[in-house]
Amino acid sequence: MAHGGEVLEFEEYVRTRQDALLRSARRLVPDPVDAQDLLQTALVRTYGRWDGIADKSLADAYLRRVMINTRTEWWRARKLEEVPTEQLPDASVEDGTEQRADRALLMDILGVLAPKQRSVVVLRHWEQMSTEETAAALGMSAGTVKSTLHRALARLRQELESRELDAHALERAEQGDERGTERCAA
Repeated sequence: MAHGGEVLEFEEYVRTRQDALLRSARRLVPDPVDAQDLLQTALVRTYGRWDGIADKSLADAYLRRVMINTRTEWWRARKLEEVPTEQLPDASVEDGTEQRADRALLMDILGVLAPKQRSVVVLRHWEQMSTEETAAALGMSAGTVKSTLHRALARLRQELESRELDAHALERAEQGDERGTERCAA
């Protein structure tokens, strides 16, 4: 348990790194409230071991690992409340900009990945960690990181293509409905 000066050191660390850590949490779980919960849980767990982190420059990596482990625990413990459907719901866009829409789509399709795949993609592409850093953070070999990343990216491409085909089919169906309505009116 951290005491005295270490409490102040931990508080200062959280104050300075909070935004970056929340971004990392947000990339691991799509819901903003869940991301905040994930970060808070990881901070509580890290606080209890703060004095054991000899090299504080590694605190971000330690916290990311705690978040990944916590998210994995949550995923394993969850009850199946979701009902699988053939067609996924559209990603909601709050501000209407194309960048937000792309981000929402990306966060949505990341949900099709298994937790290990999602962790590898987040650390390699969002956190821009090297293969070796990712392997160390996740406790796996560099080869496993590479093969997991390869399969995850292939799955994401497949999901994007599938959604694009679904969108085109829907667009054609809507155009067909409009033509049928015009014929009936004539």
